[in-house]
Amino acid sequence: KEHRHLLDIFEIIDSSDLSEFVKQTSKEIFTNLAKAEAKIHNTSIEEVHFHEVGAIDSIIDIVGCAICIEKFEIEKIFTSKIPLGSGSFTQTQHGKMPIPSPATIELLKNFPVILTNLPYELTTPTGASIIATLAEYGLEKETIKIKSIGYGAGNFDIPNQPDLLRIIIGEIQQRFNEEKLLLVETNIDDMNPEIYPYVIEKLLHSGANDAYLVPVIMKKGRPGILLSALVNETKLDDILKVIFTQTTTLGVRIFEIRRKKLPREQKEIDTPFGKVKFKIAIIENSERLVPEFEECKRIAEEKNIPLIQVYKILEAIANK
Repeated sequence: KEHRHLLDIFEIIDSSDLSEFVKQTSKEIFTNLAKAEAKIHNTSIEEVHFHEVGAIDSIIDIVGCAICIEKFEIEKIFTSKIPLGSGSFTQTQHGKMPIPSPATIELLKNFPVILTNLPYELTTPTGASIIATLAEYGLEKETIKIKSIGYGAGNFDIPNQPDLLRIIIGEIQQRFNEEKLLLVETNIDDMNPEIYPYVIEKLLHSGANDAYLVPVIMKKGRPGILLSALVNETKLDDILKVIFTQTTTLGVRIFEIRRKKLPREQKEIDTPFGKVKFKIAIIENSERLVPEFEECKRIAEEKNIPLIQVYKILEAIANK
C-alpha cells in the first residue's frame, strides 16, 4: 500500500468533484487522525506517514461516510459505548502494535469505551477518527422516532460476536430544549451580608445562567448562606474566579446537572408604549408572551407610571 502525507490526501480530496461539505468533513477527519498519529510518534502532522489509513480503501471509508451524512441530511451523530478488543497485537507498517492501537485510544479519550477480552481490533484508528470528529456520546433518555436502519457486515469471524456495524437514522422527539450545566455551590457563614448582592451581580455578568442565595443553618448552629451558580462548563473558570476573589469561601462543590427548558425567543411587539421586547416561550405549538422586566422598568420610569400598571397593560396585550 502506498505511503501518503496529509497534504497528499488533501490534494486527492480537493481535486475531486465532491461537494464542499464532503471535502471539509473528510479533511477534518483525516486531520484529527494525523494529530493522533503525530502525538504517538512525537512528530508533526505534516511529517506523519499514512500507511494503512492512507490507502485507497480508508480514503473511501472516510469520504464515503461524509457523503452519506450529506445525502441523508444528518444533523447530529451519537454513538453507543465503543467496544475495543484487548490482549493481543495487530501487524502494521510500524511493526506489531497492541490492541487497541495507540492512535485509537488517543482519539477516543473523551468517549466511553468497553475493553472486551476479544483479541481483535474491533475499532480501528480510521473508525475512531470518524467517531471523534463527528459524534458524541449520549441519547440516554430521549425518545427517538426511527426512520431507517442500516447494517454493514464484515467477513471476519469473531467468536461470540457478529462482525457488524448498525446505524439508526431517526428524529429525536424533543418537546423541551436540554442543556448540560454545572451547579457550583458553597456555604458561607463569615461574610458581611451587604456583599452578597454584589457577588450575584458579578456572577451573572461573568456568564452564570443563574445565581441565587439560600439561608442555611451550618455547623455549631451558625446561620449561613448557600451561594449557588448555574454555569456552562466553558464559563466555569470565570465563575470560580468571582467566587474565590469576591467571597470568603475556601472551596466549592461542583455537580453536573441536566436542565430542560421551553424553546424561547425574543420579539418586538407594537404597544401603546411603542415597540416593546417580549420573551416568547413555545409550548405545544402555542406561544406564551412575557414582557421583559427591563422593558417594563424603562417604560415605568419614562412615562412615570407604576411598574405594576405597566405589567398589567403589557400582559393584557400578550393575552389577546
